[in-house]
Amino acid sequence: MYSRVEDILKEKGNQIWSVSPDDTLLTTLLKLAEKNVGALLVMDGERIAGIVSERDIVREIALHRACVLDAPIKAFMTEDVITVNSQTTVDECMQLMTRAHIRHLPVVEGGKLVGIISIGDVVKKVIEGQASMIDDLEGYITGDKFGR
Repeated sequence: MYSRVEDILKEKGNQIWSVSPDDTLLTTLLKLAEKNVGALLVMDGERIAGIVSERDIVREIALHRACVLDAPIKAFMTEDVITVNSQTTVDECMQLMTRAHIRHLPVVEGGKLVGIISIGDVVKKVIEGQASMIDDLEGYITGDKFGR
């Protein structure tokens, strides 16, 4: 059976770290460091307004060759946020992240944000699935899996 986003969220939980669009760059950088994450959702109340990653910030600073720490984070965020739901397969997430060159996917159910997964979460789940398949194949080859 294919692993799904819901399997990842069951293991890691559904903790979501976010900032608001008017929070400053400094506030956002401090939260990224405090929570030890690579991206934060930008929430306007219950609505996803965007997502901001360390890469977004670095690119924007490099583009303007300036770093204004009191600038609102909405100037750095990506507005078009790609989301998945809990039934999306891990393989679909991997393909989506690869195609879109993104590392984080918010999980939305019925229009409500329920979690966020990272490329690390997806890769971990893929590796677990491969290890399980290898164990099953070894058991089949040696006959141990079927009590021989």
